[in-house]
Amino acid sequence: MYISARERKILEFLITRDEGATVKVIAEALSVSARTIHRDLKGVEDILKEYGLQLHKKSGIGIQITGDQEAKEKLELFMFNLAHNEYTPEERQIIILSELLEATEPVKLLALANDMNVTIATISHDLDKVEERLHPFELTVLRKRGYGVEIIGSETAKRRAMSKLIYENINEFDLVSLLKETIQKKASKTVDTITERLLGLVNKKKILIIEKQVEQIKKDLPYTIADSAYIGLVIHLALAIERIEQGELIKFDDEHLKSLSESKEFKLAEKIVTGLEEVFQLEIPRGEIGYITMHLMGAKIRKSPDDLFEESALQVGMLAQKLIQFVSKEIQFDLTNDPSLFQGLVAHLRPALYRLKQKMGISNPLLSRIETDYRDLFVVLEKGVREIFPDMTVPKEEIAYLVMHFASALINKEETKELKALVVCSSGIGTSKILSTKLAREIPGLKTESASLFELDRIAKDDFDLIISTVGLNNYNHDYLLVSPLLSNHEIARVKKHLLEKKGIRKIKRDREQKVNKNISSEDFIYQIDKIQRYASAISKLLNQYNMLKITERLSVSDALEVLIKPLADKGSVSEINGVVQTLLDREKTGGLGIPGTSLALYHTKSDLINEISFTIARLSQPITVNGMDGSKVGMDTILLMLSPLDTTEESLEVLSNISSLIIRDKQSINVFQNGSENEILDLMAMECKELYKSKSEI
Repeated sequence: MYISARERKILEFLITRDEGATVKVIAEALSVSARTIHRDLKGVEDILKEYGLQLHKKSGIGIQITGDQEAKEKLELFMFNLAHNEYTPEERQIIILSELLEATEPVKLLALANDMNVTIATISHDLDKVEERLHPFELTVLRKRGYGVEIIGSETAKRRAMSKLIYENINEFDLVSLLKETIQKKASKTVDTITERLLGLVNKKKILIIEKQVEQIKKDLPYTIADSAYIGLVIHLALAIERIEQGELIKFDDEHLKSLSESKEFKLAEKIVTGLEEVFQLEIPRGEIGYITMHLMGAKIRKSPDDLFEESALQVGMLAQKLIQFVSKEIQFDLTNDPSLFQGLVAHLRPALYRLKQKMGISNPLLSRIETDYRDLFVVLEKGVREIFPDMTVPKEEIAYLVMHFASALINKEETKELKALVVCSSGIGTSKILSTKLAREIPGLKTESASLFELDRIAKDDFDLIISTVGLNNYNHDYLLVSPLLSNHEIARVKKHLLEKKGIRKIKRDREQKVNKNISSEDFIYQIDKIQRYASAISKLLNQYNMLKITERLSVSDALEVLIKPLADKGSVSEINGVVQTLLDREKTGGLGIPGTSLALYHTKSDLINEISFTIARLSQPITVNGMDGSKVGMDTILLMLSPLDTTEESLEVLSNISSLIIRDKQSINVFQNGSENEILDLMAMECKELYKSKSEI
């Protein structure tokens, strides 16, 4: 049976959507006109008849495939194993690009034309489009008569292009399934899909071996890696092994490599490389360790309050607050007091800024949808990014992720706690947040938790009333609803209908009553009480330790810090003054601590010479010039000193983290810390701690 490329695309689009889709939605997805779709539907209907299926058309709902589920699966299997006689232009360009990137010598135009059953003129036109795709990677296409076609550029750039090509064009769940060794071939027949072509860039067996090596070092990382970044790292390593075996080596700047070599990520990258060298029996150049290190550094999901004591935390916090202030002013809606937005932005920006500086790039499959659905907010963020990050080229993919954070904050009007849904997302923190808040807004009583694809098998599904996913969960044996992260009105209706059908209105009410009256176990109650007490203890210590000193004589930073720490040592909060001072000065060498645009500097550290958390302030009558967080010079007349034991509770770190974000929250809070009296600052901190305690003390 002959199936044209567009008929195949329409069938692939509809076969996975039980609810169907309108002609307009199909046309937008395939980048053609509605008239073209109408014209192709006749051929689609003929194909469906071969399998005893029908094309059901209903006004207001759209088009859907109806019929026996077994027949649908047979059609799906046929399309999966279909040797493509015809590719769409987009597919041809992807195939050409993958073959040229993989090739170690020029490829003949005739070979490409024969491979895809088109003319040389068509291939030539496709190459123009391919070259456009390569521009962002600083790669070019060389075409010579009698010589062939090849891609010109560095091995590093080729690797980046390969990674992006794979990540953008392969279903993410398929990749995760492959990494988890659960992928199953649906037939033994040779498959010629785009996915298979692209995975041809790397050996599947190698992917599984590499994934096991990466899995071994995950436990040694002090932070979580996002699913998407984990996949990206494995793909990078698989490509690296393939290219090294072909003799294609990357060049890495020696100075940059030296600067990375002291990081904990570098040590873990060395561990990965040692394992890979043993498994594959080959020598991996030291430059590859540098690139693996960069992947690890750019892959962090930052959620822990411990982040305050990492280099660059406050610098990123300042940038996040500036962006929030800019957007708030532009949209005439104050978001500056939204701690969830602030923390989410900092968590996203830290690895994002590193990726941007290293030109590592990022994929965002939701870009076109976000640009369309949040057009005004997208324009505001584009403008804001240009102003806040003037020295960086920030791609639209990254801006789209930022839009999702702000959109999530704007629609998150109330928190609801009755029904419970598990949200499965893999496109990043912003994706899950925007979906969760939209669900909470649209369905009162719905509480959501997020899970990554890798965590799914370890989660107790019975704890949730509903599982909602933004990606197809192949080989998953539980009921779930597949939705887009932006959650259309039609999808909202499906979620509501599913909840009502599953539990019934009366049962929902009864469950709510049972949850209200249900006694928690004594073990859980004791755990929660202990946790609340730890928050109370941390807040009490911080506020009772708080002190403001005035220093009238001209002192160096070192001497001023000694003056600040001495009262803490007298109380037993610090064991050794000089050691803590030296730790603070060493910390300052790694990056400025002055807060740009203010006369404040935040000196903070963790040390085994510190016994209790504390926050103290020194007002200097003689300002000292120090390096700012952004590299500028800051005339410091106020030292903010935040100290923590090396091994302290998570609750204590969260209290300190909240105070650190309070300092730079908005102009008003900056002014209080900069010019306020001792009691005014204490009142502001007490108010912040009170809100934190209230949010944590509900059982």
